[in-house]
Amino acid sequence: MSTYGLTTNTIAGTPSRVTQAIATASRRTGVDFTYLMGQAQLESSMNPTARAGTSSATGLYQFLDQSWLHVVKDNGAKYGMSWASDAIQQSGGRYYVADAATRQQILDLRNHPETASVMAAELASDNRAYLEQRIGRPADSTDLYLAHFLGAGGAAKFLATMSYSPDTPAASLFPAAARANASIFYDRTGNARSLADIRDRFASKLANGAQTAGLNASSADMGGGYAGGIPEGANMVQPADYMRIAQAQRAAAPETDIDTPDAISGEEALASQQMLGQQQPYPAFAPRAETARLAYLMLATFGR
Repeated sequence: MSTYGLTTNTIAGTPSRVTQAIATASRRTGVDFTYLMGQAQLESSMNPTARAGTSSATGLYQFLDQSWLHVVKDNGAKYGMSWASDAIQQSGGRYYVADAATRQQILDLRNHPETASVMAAELASDNRAYLEQRIGRPADSTDLYLAHFLGAGGAAKFLATMSYSPDTPAASLFPAAARANASIFYDRTGNARSLADIRDRFASKLANGAQTAGLNASSADMGGGYAGGIPEGANMVQPADYMRIAQAQRAAAPETDIDTPDAISGEEALASQQMLGQQQPYPAFAPRAETARLAYLMLATFGR
């Protein structure tokens, strides 16, 4: 059980919230369910609140800060997160959020399995479209994981070179990635692994990850399905989920005195209402950005 109260495995054949979240993301985006399960197992052992010790990687799919801001900027509005995508700006190739509190709220959504799953699926879908245009064939799950590892452009370069020279040492094409991931690019004796070797290892890791997550991954391209079938009735990503997170964060935050220059006195509010024939007094403060955002999300929920 995680700190968000989310089960991370299946009990008595009932899909956990994490499994349901991944199934929903698969249905909404068309990205293979088995691939998403295998990737989550590899990245976080199905733990929605996992954190890396050496980087900003966080959550079920271990999104780095910049990767998360990028994918939310591109896809957040589809899932009731216009407040987040609109707040994310880009400058000099990097993404940023001007307000520190809003930035943290956006980054914290990586710990929310529904949000993390659908953003991972959207990113995989974008990578698939890019790769298929570049390599001229359908991209399989191992290709998608290469794109996750090297970026879409790096994966396209990897696969294009492997198509005519599979024995090329991968480190010669990706020296920076090799320095940061020596165990992937070199064997225990220090010999450089070839492109074909690395792709085969990724395919094997995905298959093992899917099996560990409770799947029947019977083929190298991860074409198998969930042992019990893709869970039915999984809840769609709802703005109310984001509201609960924001409200929980607000409840946990220390209270501070906030200057509200636009506030009106109780007497002024009552006088205004009497003029309008209303009986209940208005709150004696002006709405703030956070409460406005929650109100927007509540209205968006009604439209689902």
